[in-house]
Amino acid sequence: MWVDVMRFRNLAVGLLLSLAVVAPLAAACGDGSSGGADSSAPGNGSSGTHNDFKKSDRLRVATTVAPLTSIVLNIGGDRVYIHGLIPDGVDSHTFEPKPSDAAVLSRADLLIMNGAHLEGTTEEIAKQNLKDSKKIYSLADNTLQGEDERTGFLYDFSFPRAGGSPNPHLWMNPKYALRYAELVRTWLSENDPKNADYYARNFEKFAAVLHQLDDAIRKDAATVPEQNRKLLTYHDSWAYWAREYDWRVVGAIQPSDFKEPSAREVADLIAQIKKEKVPAIFGSEVFPSKTMETIASESGAQFEDRLRDDEPPGNESDPGHTYVGMLVEDMKIMLTRLGGKADTVSGIPVANTFER
Repeated sequence: MWVDVMRFRNLAVGLLLSLAVVAPLAAACGDGSSGGADSSAPGNGSSGTHNDFKKSDRLRVATTVAPLTSIVLNIGGDRVYIHGLIPDGVDSHTFEPKPSDAAVLSRADLLIMNGAHLEGTTEEIAKQNLKDSKKIYSLADNTLQGEDERTGFLYDFSFPRAGGSPNPHLWMNPKYALRYAELVRTWLSENDPKNADYYARNFEKFAAVLHQLDDAIRKDAATVPEQNRKLLTYHDSWAYWAREYDWRVVGAIQPSDFKEPSAREVADLIAQIKKEKVPAIFGSEVFPSKTMETIASESGAQFEDRLRDDEPPGNESDPGHTYVGMLVEDMKIMLTRLGGKADTVSGIPVANTFER
């Protein structure tokens, strides 16, 4: 069955790549709509129109997952058009672009992606359709190198070393998000030098909030009893956060093939939770799983299913529908569930900070 599935996926990718050659024609006669988010920076969220992305009076930037789109928006502000290719709440690991995404990429001046093997097929489509294939920028690969457990890429439960792909969720660590913002400032300035000062000012404002966020997390995380500073989540997205704040990820429920765990794996997880005395386990709105409820019930741990790693909270027009808003909400949920407080992090401003 695995072989058949992979053959189907490869055929689908091949078909999409073959369709890519007609993307310029599609760009000329279609709207290029996709499930992602566009932004001409009109408000708090990443909203706009597809027609904005057809214009050429501003730099046109394609992005991938929502947290990266939010970071790019905070630096680019109203001097760029942004199109997020991967819709909120969609599994970025298994997302397959549509022909309309190829059309969008054919209009883009550059693509800013996470890298670390997160967006495989999207990157291939971009190479086929972007006006200049050298304008594909990878954030993770310009943030970390190597496999030093203290400073490099991490391999873990859902991302084992044998699979060859590191854990890509660097943005869950605010310090790495700061590096992402720095890279975005550099890349936007290189491609749009007349607005370099504007991007620099936006970076300074956003960096100040990220420093506040980091300080607040450290203060509030310290209120969690030391024996509770351990995480067992459904999706394995907290490795870099845990390394930064000296917590321990004791397990992840989702296997490396992104399917549901086997009965044996579930039994092992229940035994581990009991042994580790994990007070709460955390699911995800992107990966709903009945298995989590069973594991929580059998192990005696509380079950919380609202953590997010690539879907900002609320509607696109809400002030908190941002990267910072996502981390603040996560901290309020996670730290209090584990016996701590989130008083400091609750005071962090969550709205976009770009100059209008």
